[in-house]
Amino acid sequence: MEGFAAIAADAIEAQLRGAGMGAGPAASKAAMLARIHQGFDGTGPARAWFVPGRIEVLGKHTDYAGGRCLLAAVERGFCLIAAPRADRLVRLHDVDWQSRVEFELGDVPDAAANWARYPAAVARRLAQDFTQPWRGVDIALASDLPRAAGMSSSSALLVASLLAFAAANDLESGERFRRHLADRESLAAYAAAIESGRAYGPFAAHVGVGTYGGSEDHTAILCCRPGELAVYSFCPTRRERSVALPPDVTFVIAVSGVAASKAHAVRDDYNRLARLPAAIVDRYNQTASTAVEYLAAIDSDIPALETALAAQSTGEFTGAELHARWRQFRHEQHAALTVPDALVRNDWAAIGTCIDLSQAMAEADLGNQVEETVYLQSSARRLGALAASSFGAGFGGSVWALVPTAQAKTFKDAWKADYVESFPVHAPQSQFFRTGAGPAALELKIS
Repeated sequence: MEGFAAIAADAIEAQLRGAGMGAGPAASKAAMLARIHQGFDGTGPARAWFVPGRIEVLGKHTDYAGGRCLLAAVERGFCLIAAPRADRLVRLHDVDWQSRVEFELGDVPDAAANWARYPAAVARRLAQDFTQPWRGVDIALASDLPRAAGMSSSSALLVASLLAFAAANDLESGERFRRHLADRESLAAYAAAIESGRAYGPFAAHVGVGTYGGSEDHTAILCCRPGELAVYSFCPTRRERSVALPPDVTFVIAVSGVAASKAHAVRDDYNRLARLPAAIVDRYNQTASTAVEYLAAIDSDIPALETALAAQSTGEFTGAELHARWRQFRHEQHAALTVPDALVRNDWAAIGTCIDLSQAMAEADLGNQVEETVYLQSSARRLGALAASSFGAGFGGSVWALVPTAQAKTFKDAWKADYVESFPVHAPQSQFFRTGAGPAALELKIS
């Protein structure tokens, strides 16, 4: 790999552009990989990847309930270089944060600090699920994806770690991997199970990272296509359709500066929200003739559910909370089907109205919005966005806006100025940038 930083940047940029990434983002990733290489001290045969974040256009808290989402990968994410070791040591190096973590594969600490708990969770799970002589790995990485911003930076790091560990130990050639994880959708569902700690197929449950969620993030990261929005349904993961994002419109992202970190009290709020669909299913199954496992399966039997939700409140949730969650879930399911149809018709009035309602239900029924994300969405619409919504887990994070490509810079600057004036305390942490619908995770040739 000697000389990579000097001679391979053009080749990396060409690979990314060939995969569907825009010229500017591709050039920045090539420079990022060159910077990573300068900080990489592994000695084994090295491989490299780009792993993106994602935009949840629609599908707020629906995936783990068997629902559907409208998704796109973004042109920001992690770049990493990894090489196998001769021993069982894992060495992680974030070259931008100047953070290093080391641990043995057989003795991964449960309390791995901060960002390292995601690679640690991957190492724990793989060691349980695949019985073979394990090799450690050297990983150097960097990211231009805003962290704790609702853009799946944590899931992207987990997927990146999974790809690196699998490559270092040649998992893809094994019969167990090829039988159960051969396609990208299956691998995404497995990555989600690693994060949540749930079982997947023949792989038993194990310690995750402490959050209960679905596989929307991992699916977008591994399966979305450049220039497209993808409709996926979950439990099991299934691509329903894709629709092209018109080239004359683009995403502008506003990162509020309010961290959407799934830790401590926020994690408790997130997990409580994630338990609501199961509580609705339990209430439904008490009165229905046929039991169901996921909320999406109730869609054809609304009267029975309305009766069940009208019953006296029991357990953790009130009847009003359950009914509001059901109302929000049903709209997201409807919107994830109708917005792609409207996009094909170029019916931006219908798209804007439908997504405005999704935002309103996130505020009123999910209750996971903060003042800043509410303001950013309404500000975007007032400034002329064709559609806009908060996205991700909530309790902070980011807002996307779709705007005419020719007006993207003017809009971005006005949106930022309006937000900074109204919330000056968040000015240092907020970010505003444009992104296309980019490619999914891909390996890059570096030699």
